[in-house]
Amino acid sequence: MRGLDLRIEPGERVLLLGESGAGKSTFLHALAGVVGDDEGESEGSLLVDGEHPAVHRGRTGLVIQDPDSQVILERVGDDVAFGCENLGVPRDEIWRRVHDSLEQVGLTVDLERNTSALSGGQKQRLALAGVLAMRPGLIVLDEPTANLDPGGVTEVRDAVIRVAELTGATIVVVEHRVSVWSDVVDRVVVLEAGGGVIADGVPAEVLSRQGEELAARGVWVPQHPPARPQRAVRGRQQPLLSTQQLSVGRGNRPLGSPLDLEILSSHALAIMGANGAGKSTLALTLGGLMRPVSGAVVARPILADGAGEHPIRWKSRELLTRIGTVFQDPEHQLLTSTVRAELEVGPRALKLSDHEVDARVEELLTRLRLDRLAGANPFTLSGGEKRRLSVATSLATRPKVLVLDEPTFGQDSRTWSELLALLARLVDDGSSVITVSHDLEFVDALADSTVTLA
Repeated sequence: MRGLDLRIEPGERVLLLGESGAGKSTFLHALAGVVGDDEGESEGSLLVDGEHPAVHRGRTGLVIQDPDSQVILERVGDDVAFGCENLGVPRDEIWRRVHDSLEQVGLTVDLERNTSALSGGQKQRLALAGVLAMRPGLIVLDEPTANLDPGGVTEVRDAVIRVAELTGATIVVVEHRVSVWSDVVDRVVVLEAGGGVIADGVPAEVLSRQGEELAARGVWVPQHPPARPQRAVRGRQQPLLSTQQLSVGRGNRPLGSPLDLEILSSHALAIMGANGAGKSTLALTLGGLMRPVSGAVVARPILADGAGEHPIRWKSRELLTRIGTVFQDPEHQLLTSTVRAELEVGPRALKLSDHEVDARVEELLTRLRLDRLAGANPFTLSGGEKRRLSVATSLATRPKVLVLDEPTFGQDSRTWSELLALLARLVDDGSSVITVSHDLEFVDALADSTVTLA
């Protein structure tokens, strides 16, 4: 990102938009003073209250895309209190703020709860509670509602606005879904990919005047919904995977009631439910990566193909062509130093020919708009680009069952539509796709059936 000229007034609420990879997260990190002077190149100036952003780190609250990276301490209460303690807030006031902030964001867990036991959505609420407790003058939010259940989206957004009204804080928020914030912000700024601003003004005016142009660039404009794929007529469906009185959880504590599921070929199943209900845990268990608390996940012969009926006992190479899993946090499955090498890992583990490896990699680079990033380090990609890369690495081995945890996180409307089309084609061609998602539009467009965890 370069060539950005922008002034944000005290107390303004700004929604920052732009296509995936436009530099939105980089700008937020720079505002918060956490982009180091020795990282990359910089030109021009960026000032917060007339000074370098690093001077105001204690007065700027940042919620980043990856909530795991923002968890600091072992217990929930201590984690929320951490920022206040560093600011020297009196002890009694700290714990009043801790309770208030957790209530505001809807994280109703014990203060002694281990932070590692929280779901991704709960960690997102935790990170926001820690920021709100600090009462910052500038609140900078990067996709703060991306992994939240629908009720939580409204709850978290309203909590941010209440704190801003109470303190007069300035808000800069990045969110692909315009409709979540458009009614509560004063201004929309749309970044040009590569540099500059292509739209800036009152939300209703910008979206009505430039809506068609912005939608074509990948901005989520409510009046211009993204394209959905045409679905093909499917052949006979066959059972691939089933569960028998399956209970999932971490350790010996089950989450929810036992499940009996049948996973079919040419079928898309969506797993839904509130944050903390066990959706990601169920997905990892179905993927053969976590042991059930009780019951079993059983692979039918057409999927097992001689590997045995219990996926949890399969070796990693046996999983590659049978069940692929995309984690909620894409960084947890990045292994190499370039995007191209990342896509080659699975096919080379299968000992495919160089010609076949190249063919698969090139197709995925093109289809998921990663071709211009083939030589980039995966860890330098935007959140949305990392998500597409993690999906692509699983697709590279062409598994019969694909398990995806929040696959549309961080996607602009164009990449959302392209990812949806790719998954729909997999289902139409005979694969089974299992998704954990809070994205109701995505579920409506792809899923043949849903299971909702209580």
